[in-house]
Amino acid sequence: MAEITLIDDDENIVASVSLALESHGHTVKAYYDGVSGLEAVESNPPDLVILDVKMPRMDGMEVLRRLRQSSETPVIMLTSKDDEIDEILGFNLGADDYMHKPFSQRLLLERVKAVLRRARPDEEDPAAPGPAGAAGSKVMKRGKLTLDPARHDSLWDGKPVRLTVTEFLLLQSLAQRPGFVKSRDNLMDAAYDDQVYVDDRTIDSHIKRMRKKFRQVDPEFDSIETLYGVGYRYREA
Repeated sequence: MAEITLIDDDENIVASVSLALESHGHTVKAYYDGVSGLEAVESNPPDLVILDVKMPRMDGMEVLRRLRQSSETPVIMLTSKDDEIDEILGFNLGADDYMHKPFSQRLLLERVKAVLRRARPDEEDPAAPGPAGAAGSKVMKRGKLTLDPARHDSLWDGKPVRLTVTEFLLLQSLAQRPGFVKSRDNLMDAAYDDQVYVDDRTIDSHIKRMRKKFRQVDPEFDSIETLYGVGYRYREA
């Protein structure tokens, strides 16, 4: 199963979430503040991070921002605020999923399973339904773009571009059929399991962040086109 780092200052949350995850075979390492949690993740990257927003010493948004400077480890954010601004900011910083407290342990386990499944496409049955099986594992080349799902590698004109699991799946879906428009619903289906709902702004946030990453290696990058009111398409360079 997976090694999961849980960072949350609420002892009750840590105890209950750890118990639920461990009962399903996962190994959990828990930290109660952002500084110690970030240090642990950077020194020994886990398969998944579950990260609270409000914490002492360093809040979850700052932890995520610093983590994304060097790692694309999948991250599920937790928050006690019913505030969509926090959610949008989290996705803009590179979160893979988001849950509001209070939440059911069953729902959290489903979200954990979904994120891990997306992060490990090589472990999926290619005939199985869902994002991982549908995308395929062969190396894809589209002009300057090269995507290797088995290694989770993304190259632009030979230069590496580090993408999160969600960003990789979105780009893979767009690049599969250059010139064809993908609606936001299409992209949601490609990047998320059926039991996970995200709104249109989440997809927009991932696309915006992805473009920024490619423009860091090529300021002229314009292969992801927006068709306002319709969706997105990939233009082969």
